[in-house]
Parts: sequence; structure tokens; C-alpha cells
Amino acid sequence: MENSPATILLIVVNVVIALVPIDRAVLAGYALAPYEIQRFGRWHQMITSGFLHADFMHLLFNMLGLYFFGPPLELILGSARFLVVYLGSLLAGSYVAYLRHRQDPRYRAIGASGAVSGVIFGFVLFFPTVDLYLLLFPLPIPAFIYAIGYVLISIYGMRHRVGAIGHDAHLGGAIAGAVLTALFEPRVLRLFLSHF
Repeated sequence: MENSPATILLIVVNVVIALVPIDRAVLAGYALAPYEIQRFGRWHQMITSGFLHADFMHLLFNMLGLYFFGPPLELILGSARFLVVYLGSLLAGSYVAYLRHRQDPRYRAIGASGAVSGVIFGFVLFFPTVDLYLLLFPLPIPAFIYAIGYVLISIYGMRHRVGAIGHDAHLGGAIAGAVLTALFEPRVLRLFLSHF
């Protein structure tokens, strides 16, 4: 982690914000509310929502993903480009959710999942055959298989509105993370294909 200042900074900022007591009315102004963005131009919500979390477990899962996948990707891309991937994925995830829910005045979303999904997919491009272990499924899964499953689950979740999960943000963030990583490091596509 010593060579990952951007990853550390993002974790610290997310944790500090989670520790600050925030009034529900204030929180509502910073959560992603696509209907409000469309009607009132509250575009700041595209970013601010990504630094808010519903509870400790929500924060923990996102920060664990960032902790494990952020440092290797940051080491390859450098801190500045890593931050662009993180924030670009956050914006892309928010934008997909905005497009899908801008007519729904009840829709609200918070969390760094879109950004973390982008980091994970950037990682997968460089390390597609690395075995990943999921908490609920303690068997090794090659990273590229995990990525395929992630995309399919996100699409299914979007279509069927499964759970209180931001499947839109997950998918948008994942795609943006892969695209931005490939734009910064075009060699990654050759590297990815060389594993198969």
C-alpha cells in the first residue's frame, strides 16, 4: 500500500465521510436522485453520491474491493491516471443510473460501487487468470470468469430490479473502468489476449 497514495486517499476520504454524522435531509441532497438532476440540475449528485454509504457493511465491502484491487492497478497506471479511472467509473455508473431512472422521483442511490467496479475491471484486464475468492463462494474463480458473471448478474439485476443494489452503477462503472484502463494502457488488450 505504500506505493498507492491515491488508493489510500480514497479509502480515508470514504471512511471519514462515513464517520461524520449527516442529517437525513442533508444526505438526501447529496444522494443520486436522477429525477432531481433532470428537473433541478443537481449534477453534483453524480459525484457526491459515490462518497456516501448506507451502513458499515456497505462501506466495508466497497473499501475491501478498493483495498485489494486498487494498489496493483495504481502501480501500473500511476496515481493520477488511477484517480481518473476511479472517478470516471463513478461518473459513468451514476450516468447509467441517471439515464434509466430519471423519470422515477422515488429512486435514490449511494455508494462507491460503480467506481470500485471500474477499478476491479481495470485490474481484470491486466490479470485475467488470477484466481479470485469471493466471501460467499470460497472456491477460486479466474478473474475473467468473475468479470463475465459480474456483467451478466448486473444486466439481470437491472432488468428485474433485483434487491436494493445499484446494478446500473455497477455495469456502467465496470465498462468505464475497462475502457479507461485500455485507453491509458493500450498494450493491456494484447496482454489480456495473450493469457488465452
